[in-house]
Amino acid sequence: MKRHLSIIKIGGNVIENKVDLSKFLQSFSELEGPKILVHGGGKLATQLGKKLGIESKLIGGRRITDEKSLELITMVYGGLVNKNIVAELQSLDCNSIGLSGADGDTIQAHKRPVKEIDYGFAGDVDGVSADMITKLLEAGLTPVFCAMTHDGNGQLLNTNADTIASELAIGMSQNYETTLYYCFEKKGVLRDVNDNESVVKQIDSASYQELLAQKVIADGMLPKMENCFHALRQDVHQVRIGDTSMLDPKSTLFTTLTL
Repeated sequence: MKRHLSIIKIGGNVIENKVDLSKFLQSFSELEGPKILVHGGGKLATQLGKKLGIESKLIGGRRITDEKSLELITMVYGGLVNKNIVAELQSLDCNSIGLSGADGDTIQAHKRPVKEIDYGFAGDVDGVSADMITKLLEAGLTPVFCAMTHDGNGQLLNTNADTIASELAIGMSQNYETTLYYCFEKKGVLRDVNDNESVVKQIDSASYQELLAQKVIADGMLPKMENCFHALRQDVHQVRIGDTSMLDPKSTLFTTLTL
């Protein structure tokens, strides 16, 4: 029987709030069994970019990553955010190691082809080195991945953090029973976006189509849900969406997705 592995992606609004981040990291450190943390840092990158005179270009919520933007996110994602998270986890007796996809050749990707939009140095994931990551987990380390990958030819690439979390869960499912957590500021998928208690607790493939038709799931939640069902179709055991409280074993107010 495979061991259980938790893969948690933390959203930018939580990263930006020091109190919320500390609360989350406390809960994360207490989560039993092997685990992996994935983070971005887009809002902080935008803020620092303004100070440095580097304009952030976004289309449909996706960052256009030119050379200067790539340098910026490397500093913010791989440096500022990643190392501060690792340092705080160490203070909570959670022995962590900060990584990008280039470290240990853990996540391989290719530069996104230019179609209608040129996203610059944006990466789409090709594969995950499950055996390398398993070695880290078996050594008692908790990997903390920033939202960066590489192409194997010396080029770093900016990669969507939701996608990295999904692909890690898929890749690691060959060695573990994986549960993927998307942790953000809402308590889950909401029937009413103005009511944070209106959580849809269970969603399967059939009810997902109903929620789409009812426009309950729309806009920014759509790509997140596509990542969720993509992961489930590739042998990920379960996906959960909610705020930081869903890491508490006693919590019941979050959304669980299954096929």
